This record gives sequence, structure tokens and C-alpha cells, in this order.
Amino acid sequence: MFAKIQIAQRPLSAPRSTFSTVPDTDQEFAPADQPEALLSLNKPVPAVKGFFPLNEPDVGSAYTNTDVFTQNKELPALFQPLTIKDVVFKNRIWVSPMCQYSSDHDGHATDWHLVHLGGFASRGVGAIIVEATAVVPEGRISPEDMGIWANSHIEPLKRIVNFAHAQGTVIGIQLAHAGRKASTYAPWVHANAAGTHRSDRYVAERKENGWPDDVYGPTSVPFSDLHPLPKPMSGSDLIHVEDAFVSAVDRCKKVGFDFIEVHAAHGYLLHEFLSPLSNSRTDAYGGSLSNRMRYPLRLVKRLREAWADKPLFVRISAADWADVPEKGDDGEWKQWGIEQSKVFVSELKSLGVDLIDTSSGGNWVRQNIPLKHGYQVPFAAELKAAHPDILIGAVGLLTDPAETESYLNEGKSDVVLLARELLRNPHWVLTAARALGVAVKPAVQYERAWADMLAPVGK
Repeated sequence: MFAKIQIAQRPLSAPRSTFSTVPDTDQEFAPADQPEALLSLNKPVPAVKGFFPLNEPDVGSAYTNTDVFTQNKELPALFQPLTIKDVVFKNRIWVSPMCQYSSDHDGHATDWHLVHLGGFASRGVGAIIVEATAVVPEGRISPEDMGIWANSHIEPLKRIVNFAHAQGTVIGIQLAHAGRKASTYAPWVHANAAGTHRSDRYVAERKENGWPDDVYGPTSVPFSDLHPLPKPMSGSDLIHVEDAFVSAVDRCKKVGFDFIEVHAAHGYLLHEFLSPLSNSRTDAYGGSLSNRMRYPLRLVKRLREAWADKPLFVRISAADWADVPEKGDDGEWKQWGIEQSKVFVSELKSLGVDLIDTSSGGNWVRQNIPLKHGYQVPFAAELKAAHPDILIGAVGLLTDPAETESYLNEGKSDVVLLARELLRNPHWVLTAARALGVAVKPAVQYERAWADMLAPVGK
């Protein structure tokens, strides 16, 4: 459970994140005897490309000058900083990876991604996870998915990372392979919100920039009758994908990402190997739990070795939500669930994984999930109880600041990740600060909109 942090009496916020070269200082305002020219200087962020006004402290950081902001003497858990492998996360409110289906057909990030992700960075989130990004072309979900299989992908991603760092925001990427759910339509291509269009299939054909004949999975069983028929992966296929993940890590270093998340959830390739619903192989990669975990663990081990000095996360689906028990009366595993997830997390922990991003579902086409605020938090809580010595992230339609704060205070998770609520309200970090009675730094360009949240209490 989180204890309330007692803030030391120093004027400025916690030091800027490790990517910044801004020196820590004990002066919130310039002294009276400083030259007038410096008093009026709109200082730029150092060590980034381009001009961005400097925020002191970082956007989204709680003010630590408790002589002025007395309400910050005890910080809510959501606004307590977190350090993982020397990377400083200024708060515990992170952006979940959200597919945008807006890359060009060669997998490059576009200006949409810059604006979409940059908006979160300038509004104070503690970290951003870039959407599921394919390590090979055939590993994309849709023809418009982002990729990182070629060096040409580096510069567009570097532009996004540069902007995030200019706002004092940590940013990472989710490396992915869609497995048997590849070569499918973007959601609005399959069916539009107005209900005037709905396709009778999900498959993106070659004439639609798809690759339906080059979809791979553990077996030849498709996700549904409307999805592509996958090819079972051979031993050389497995090594090819492993090598692609490792090559992607080298590109992540060149881009400047602060952390990497491995996508092992939502019915995509690594989840497909884990679950008995999608993995009926009879070789060393199927059957028993240890066999089904073999390939994902082997891949993560190589990624941990390649990405040795920075945080490595894994997103898992803690349950398939199928209409069968996790384990049958015959002692056989019937679907992927929380008990197997506990074993998997234990193995990931032994490999040096730093955080488990706990989601669920995506591998059973007839899943029926009771959606409500925090509906996936119980999975995170079980994993945290089983493994208190590894960081756990919680997700699941989080909207209410007080209830979301309670998950951290009750020890159910260490961080929270939001998706749809941040799409509706990119300023959620600041609205949560207002609701929880804490003074948090807005971007200098937006400060005038947050006067009530910044008003010192008792002054």
C-alpha cells in the first residue's frame, strides 16, 4: 500500500527526467539582483531539437515548494514519482498504447502520431507508450499500422520522442507481432460508427494493401471465420521473428526511447502461443504450460539482453474470458487465465522484466466481458499479491480520479494506464490533480486555464 509522501522543503519540483540536462536549482524565481535581460528571457528546453519554452518543474509534476503549495505536503499516490533503472517517471498516470491505423503503407509514423502523442506529452502524463509497432511487415494488424522493421522508420519516431522529451515526458514503444490477427481492416473500415457500412469480413486483401497469404501463428487455426487463415510457424520462422524483435531494439536505441514494452496480450502472436485456445502444437512449443511459455520467454530473454540498461515491460492478457474454466476437471488447462499468468509473471520476473502491464482478453472471438470502471484491476491486484516485488500496471476504463487513486493506495497496482478517457480528456492528469486537491504544473502555455488548481491553499 502507498504511504503519503512527505515533501522536503525545497522550492522546485523533483529533478527533470534523466533525458534532460536541465540542472536542479533551489530557486523558483530569479533573484532580484539578476540582470533584467535574464528576468525576461523565455528560456528554451536544452538538449532537444527546436525551440520549446522550458517548464520548471516538468509538466505534470507536483510542485514541491510546500511553503507556497501547502496542499502538496502529502502527495496522492498518482502524483508520486517513480524511478525504474534510472528513468524518472514524474507521476503514475501513463498512456496505454492505442493503435491509430494512421501510418503510411510502409509503416512510418505520420504527423497524426506527432499531434496525437504530443498532446499527451504537453498535458502532463507520466509516460507514453507508443502504439503496437510491428517488427516485421507481416506482423502488422492492419496495412496502416506502425512499423519499426526498417531504418527509415527511425526519423519519424525520433521527431515524436524529441517533442515528448521537450515536455519533460518519458516515452516508450510497444513492440509487437499480430500473429493470426494480422492483415485485417482498421476498425472504421470494417464498420463505421453511423451504422451505414459493415463489411462481411475482416481480411485486408492484397489489392487493399494486405498480405492474407503471409499471416502466421502457432497453428493454422484462424481467430474467426472472418479472419485470415494463418500458416503454422516453423522453427526458422520463430527465429526470424526473434531476430526482428532484437533488430527493433537497436532502432529503439537510435530513436531515443526511454523504455520498451513487449506486446504479449490481446490475442496477438505471443499471447497465441501462451493460450491453449490458440496453441495446439505438439512440439516443444505447445501442450504443457512450460512448453506454451517457451517461445515468449525465449524472446523476452533476448530482448532483456539487448535492452540491458533501460526499463523493459511486458503487457499480458491475464484471462481469455472464454466460456470454459481455466482448468478442467481432468487437470488440463482449457484457456489462458490468472493462475497461468502468475506462473508466467514469475518467469518474466526471473528474466529481469521491470513491470507487468496487466490487461485481458482478445484471444476468444466470443468473449463476453462485463465492462465497468476498473474491470481489469482485479487481475492486476492478484498479480501484485502474488508478486509484490515486481511493478504492476492496472488498466480498464479508468475515469474517476478518486477511485483510480484508491487502486494504488490499496496496493492493487503501482501505476495506472489510461486510453479512452485520455482520448476524451487529454487534460485528465490536471483534472485529476484538481479533484484530488494537489497543485501540478501545467504547460506554461496553458497555465492561465488552471488558476483554480494552482491556487495555494490557506494563502
